[in-house]
Amino acid sequence: MKDEIRENLRARLREGGELFPGIVGYEDSVVPRIVNALLARHDFILLGLRGQAKSRILRALTSLLDEAVPVIAGSEVNDDPTRPISAYGRETVEARGDETPIEWIGRDRRYVEKLATPDVTVADLIGDLDPIKAARGGHLLSDELSMHFGLLPRANRGIFAVNELPDLSGKIQVALFNVMEEGDVQIKGFPVRLPLDVLLVFSANPEDYTARGKIITPLKDRIGSEILTHYPRSLEEAEEITRQEAWAERGLELEVPLLVREVIERVAFEAREDDRRVDQRSGVSQRMPITMLEAALSNAERRTLTRGEKRGAVRLADLYAALQAVTGKLELEYEGELEGVESVAEDLVARACESAFDERFDDGDAAPVVEYFEGGGVLQISESAPEDLLLQGFASVPGLLDMVRASAAGRDAEAGGGTPEGAELVAACELVLEGLCARRLISRTASGAYARRRGGAR
Repeated sequence: MKDEIRENLRARLREGGELFPGIVGYEDSVVPRIVNALLARHDFILLGLRGQAKSRILRALTSLLDEAVPVIAGSEVNDDPTRPISAYGRETVEARGDETPIEWIGRDRRYVEKLATPDVTVADLIGDLDPIKAARGGHLLSDELSMHFGLLPRANRGIFAVNELPDLSGKIQVALFNVMEEGDVQIKGFPVRLPLDVLLVFSANPEDYTARGKIITPLKDRIGSEILTHYPRSLEEAEEITRQEAWAERGLELEVPLLVREVIERVAFEAREDDRRVDQRSGVSQRMPITMLEAALSNAERRTLTRGEKRGAVRLADLYAALQAVTGKLELEYEGELEGVESVAEDLVARACESAFDERFDDGDAAPVVEYFEGGGVLQISESAPEDLLLQGFASVPGLLDMVRASAAGRDAEAGGGTPEGAELVAACELVLEGLCARRLISRTASGAYARRRGGAR
């Protein structure tokens, strides 16, 4: 098995191209370490917080298997016709010789995955005695033909993956260790020799070593490579992942401005840096920006359908309607629990807007806008308002459109691009207002009205 994967990997490396399509941000970190482990014929474990594509990577290993391999027909453990390991396989070859019936199994059938839970038993993973099987075949209970094989033997000549390894009890881990080291197990006190040909791969959250369980030392020592995963290191990588994974096909033309995509990713980055309120040991899954974008798209879809239109766009205001996709993915510290998860999520969106605002504007640029609101000006933004009415409202605020276009012109001179129009212009104007709210220079009500600053309220 490991030689098969190694040779296919060597061929893939010579050809060039992506080894694991759809895995973004690991090209220079995680992927080279996985390649090294496979070339070394190592079993390995991926260590990382939730939402770091660990399971996806393990499932992608099937692309390094042969398209199909022959097995003895009827074998529970995918016996190789030339080297059977089970009593059934050996007896079939001895009785039938060159007439032994075979079948071909593809890559999908050669990958077995198990989510570790404390209630997993040796019978689940290794096997158990089957009295009915023994009675029907006239076998003794100690006979291998009386045994019902578990998941691991059935993964013979394939890949066996265990997610959240520390959740397995010590007894189960010992059974895995015996299979890896000795190739045999004991089922109900009867020793069974199983020289399995299998690649064992695992995943775990580093915090689980102390929080829910631990990997026993003998098993950990036998795992050849330990590979650390991580969250996206840049906004660009994060945006690419979310764009790839989020469900955006809604049967309507729904535009998602680049600025909105950026702010969504910044929400996750802000949460990962907020160690005062958000539990960083649990992590902030990359699924959060994915589901947040999907929820924001749904809010824009609802607005577009209500107006009887076929085209629409996601607005920054939709992110506050998408908080339902954030709250369930935040594990809070004591201070965050006191504040409340919805309040924390709303503040993270505000801080993400402020971060994007700071990258584009200076407080001095916004002076005319702040003066307008300090002078008693009010801007009411309706959630259902069409784009042209929104732009009319933004044009009524002195200096707002000029500020946005001047910033875009400066960024255009540095990195290329064009003056924002349409949904992009709406998002940029919203960013200015949200950024000023986050900096406590103006305030916004729950109904979407922007007005003068009210004490310390946003």
